[in-house]
Amino acid sequence: MLSPISMTEKTQYYLELEQNSGAQNYHPVPVVLNRGQGVFVWDVDGKKYFDFLSGYSAVNQGHCHPVIVKAFIEQSQKLTLTSRAFHSDLLGEFAKYITDYFGYDKVLPMNTGAEGIETAIKLCRKWAYEVKGVEENKAVIIVCNGNFHGRTSTIISFSSDPNAKRNFGPYMPGFISIPYNDRSALANALQDKNVAGFLVEPIQGEAGVVVPDEGYIADAKELCEEANVLFIADEIQTGLARTGKMLACDHENVRPDILVLGKALSGGMMPVSVVLCNDEIMMTIKPGEHGSTYGGNPLACKVSMTALRVLQDENMAENAATMGKLLRNKLQSLQSKHIAAIRGKGLLNAIVIQHAHKDAAWELCLELKENGLLAKPTHGDKIRLAPPLIITKEQIDESVEIISKSLKVLD
Repeated sequence: MLSPISMTEKTQYYLELEQNSGAQNYHPVPVVLNRGQGVFVWDVDGKKYFDFLSGYSAVNQGHCHPVIVKAFIEQSQKLTLTSRAFHSDLLGEFAKYITDYFGYDKVLPMNTGAEGIETAIKLCRKWAYEVKGVEENKAVIIVCNGNFHGRTSTIISFSSDPNAKRNFGPYMPGFISIPYNDRSALANALQDKNVAGFLVEPIQGEAGVVVPDEGYIADAKELCEEANVLFIADEIQTGLARTGKMLACDHENVRPDILVLGKALSGGMMPVSVVLCNDEIMMTIKPGEHGSTYGGNPLACKVSMTALRVLQDENMAENAATMGKLLRNKLQSLQSKHIAAIRGKGLLNAIVIQHAHKDAAWELCLELKENGLLAKPTHGDKIRLAPPLIITKEQIDESVEIISKSLKVLD
């Protein structure tokens, strides 16, 4: 962390408030933000930054998108929550809109991404017992090494990250983990007749934007179909135009059996997630077997429909594809000895830092902050570069100049 001397008094004040009264379950870059617009955020001292994390891809549409903000304000003045004890005029409208948008029979709305994954797991197991005919309590779900699907007690049970698991046991059974991007490993695991589903990120985001070989997702879907196993796509971070298509699975024309979305589904305005699937899967869950007080609330429904329209109306997938390619090309042209690898798709990208110092990526992020760009390391030596999807060529140019200047701190 930067020394107190290099911080303003105002920044130090807010950091100390949080330090003294908040849980220490994050290690943020030492900047205190209080405003955002488009691709930019400002700190409490008025300094302006490019946001190259986008709330872990929750603000694909840009900070405080005026169309989404307008819908939020209008609905918040009418009705925000009924709970699912009653109907609202917006839930049915939202359900039809999003199922038509993605081509599924049914939607189950939740709030956070982790809740969406928990819902998908329950649906997969219910389908396994009631449709596939797996013996009760024997269902298995295949996951991948290096996955990140959230931090609930169930999800960490199949995490390969020791920080996520240590001293949080006992862990839930029913999961087997295989290497990511390994077709043979999946084929072998699918020989178990109790396998109900394969849960996978089309690109592993938290692991450092690990992009699988071309054809892996399509092959995995085909293998699952042959084994009568549900293909469950976690598109919470990769979906909603981030990778240059509406879904990352669209790059290989794969339609998941269960699709989980979140983050940018509200344009960063509030927690909203959904699980989409067809009737054969969704209708296995009956009244009282799953739910959420806030899931499908009127405010979330209105905001989410607006956020999805904005993605389409402003051609954000196309811009993500074009600007992402430009970003990777410009980073490559830097030919920095400190960048070991550049990888990504669309505007979900990462650089791998090569340096003798184990905290080099963190030091680089601190220097980026000083120079007006915010990013955050993941897994030590990797830095995600994922700006809002509205970024322009001129802003890409300016951002790469900041990155180039900042890399000198590692010389």
